[in-house]
Amino acid sequence: MIKILLVDDEPHVLSALRRVLHPLRWEVHVFSDAQAALDALTEHEYAVIISDYKMPNLDGITFLQFAKQRQPNALRMVLSAHGDRQSMLQAINRAEIYRFLSKPWEDYEIETAVCACVDLYLLRRENHHLLSRVRKQQTALERQQDELIRLEAEYPGITRVERDTDGAVLIELDECSDHG
Repeated sequence: MIKILLVDDEPHVLSALRRVLHPLRWEVHVFSDAQAALDALTEHEYAVIISDYKMPNLDGITFLQFAKQRQPNALRMVLSAHGDRQSMLQAINRAEIYRFLSKPWEDYEIETAVCACVDLYLLRRENHHLLSRVRKQQTALERQQDELIRLEAEYPGITRVERDTDGAVLIELDECSDHG
């Protein structure tokens, strides 16, 4: 189940975001307290983390930096009515955010941005899984290659098969063997 974490000190913003994301059938966790949201990062794996920029006690950039440390694979977004260039650069550079969303928003913007994040998260997760499988297969192939080299050294010619022009395997019988 895909999980989304939302942090904003304004309950009506959280309610509106939950309403926008509800039809997408993801598990949405909302927090008006940044510390409670940080605690949730140790209990759940999130695909997307969205934080308000200006919050009491802990600003959104700092929160997202902590989130990045705890869940580096989650995609992070900032939601703010204060979209100045400096704050956007800080968010991108310090917290490696994926997107900067402005308040007020159009519902389709939130939905589109979160869907893109979820798609990218799933793609990265699948790539990680496939890379892990390839590495395991590569290790197995290397072990097989090492075994073939060992066998060839111990029994020269054992790893080669001779064939005739039609592709049939040629078997060389020992001249000393008893042919019955």
